[in-house]
Amino acid sequence: MGCDGRVSELLRRNLQPTLTYWSVFFSFGLCIAFLGPTLLDLRCQTHSSLPQISWVFFSQQLCLLLGSALGGVFKRTLAQSLWALFTSTLVISLVFAVIPFCHDVKVLASVIALAGLAMGCIDTVANMQLVRIYQKDSAFFLQVLHFFVGLGALLSPLIADPFLSEANCFPANNTANATSRSHLSRVLSQHHAAAHPWINQTTLRPPPKDVTENHVSYAFWIMALINLPVPLAVLFLLSKERLLTCAQRKPLLLSADELALETRPAEKEDTSSLAPKFQPHPGQEDLFSCCRRKNFRGAPCSFFAIHITAALVLFMTDGMMGAYSAFVYSYAVEKPLSIGHKSAGYLPSLFWGFITLGRFISIPVSSRMRPATMVFINVVGVVVTFLMLLIFSYNVIFLFVGTASLGLFLSSTFPSMLAYTEDILQYKGCATTVLVTGAGIGEMVLQMLVGLIFQAQGSYSFLVCGVIFGCLAFIFYILLLFFHRIHPELSSVLTQDKALGVENSECYQR
Repeated sequence: MGCDGRVSELLRRNLQPTLTYWSVFFSFGLCIAFLGPTLLDLRCQTHSSLPQISWVFFSQQLCLLLGSALGGVFKRTLAQSLWALFTSTLVISLVFAVIPFCHDVKVLASVIALAGLAMGCIDTVANMQLVRIYQKDSAFFLQVLHFFVGLGALLSPLIADPFLSEANCFPANNTANATSRSHLSRVLSQHHAAAHPWINQTTLRPPPKDVTENHVSYAFWIMALINLPVPLAVLFLLSKERLLTCAQRKPLLLSADELALETRPAEKEDTSSLAPKFQPHPGQEDLFSCCRRKNFRGAPCSFFAIHITAALVLFMTDGMMGAYSAFVYSYAVEKPLSIGHKSAGYLPSLFWGFITLGRFISIPVSSRMRPATMVFINVVGVVVTFLMLLIFSYNVIFLFVGTASLGLFLSSTFPSMLAYTEDILQYKGCATTVLVTGAGIGEMVLQMLVGLIFQAQGSYSFLVCGVIFGCLAFIFYILLLFFHRIHPELSSVLTQDKALGVENSECYQR
């Protein structure tokens, strides 16, 4: 009861910034989920193959990773953080508005890469600000934060679905899953190419340019308008904090910034007298600062192993989330399932809908269940679901059931893992930065890898990849539990030694 009262009081004091950070993650979710259902229409718009359009996913995730590292630069002051969030959310609206005019896959990849930079900046800054404000109580607020990601990711496929084209603009050149074309069609195409080399290139290209311009374009413009209130909310917070003008040198600070001022390295001599709740949090440094830290020299091996194994778990789980949402639509419309385009368009919405539901459920659950237990249930559930999808790969109904189950189990993995790792390390280290970076690399690499394997080996390989990635995530999580088991004795000795040293120094001063 006392804990709930403290959390309620913290939320009351920081209501506006908290709501703003949550709404910013709605933009993140809106931007992360639209590529999957619109993939085939964007292929028609850019006249590209599946491997070529996969580079669009790669560019988004690569720049998301770069943006995550870049976001650490803007967290030093409240003004920098809020201006970074305002710019990033505005860029996302502009990207949505410009996508319909990108008729070349390289141009589209460049525009999506810009959105990736904005998303990475949002990911780092909003996570860091919430952890700074709520610290030990941040698990609940991180669950809500990632609920808003799911909400945005649920909405974007629903917006896109009515505008998706039912016609397949690649009838003869569908993904090379089309199991490879028959020998007869190869011979005919070679003969046609020899007789009409230039005409052949155009006949394999889809004509329905206006289908995407007249229909899918509206979906992107609607998303751009829906996202516009988010940068306005950030601008309102900037105005409230009197950060819109340069004249006000010392604006009113949020609790997060008061904590940041208290924990600046320049004030090292005062940190020893702070309560544990207000100790410095190196975990909120950017990636480059983490790598330069000299105070890690005396840290035990388990300290580094926990960072690495936790990042690898998220590398797999977030990579699976990105790859599944990106390619489940393409998998469904291919053989053997051959689901209609409109029906398949509901799969990404179903996936993100159950991610949103799972994150909503995990909000009260996280206050009653340990993060370690939640992560274990999630990882085991992911492996079992992929195995069942593989066994019933010819069953359309089970594809929808499995998609919902997968979304449910993947939903709270990231915030639970973040809270669990920060608790193990007692908010010392670079957990937030390393985990965000690991998750970003996973989404980038696994989406690209799945796209290439899907093209080369066929649709069945999509589920095989999921089983392999799920098993690897489970193995890495077992290793994390092992390193956690051997870590507390060492860390407790170090903290006791530090406490004794502080007490002795205070005695000598007196």
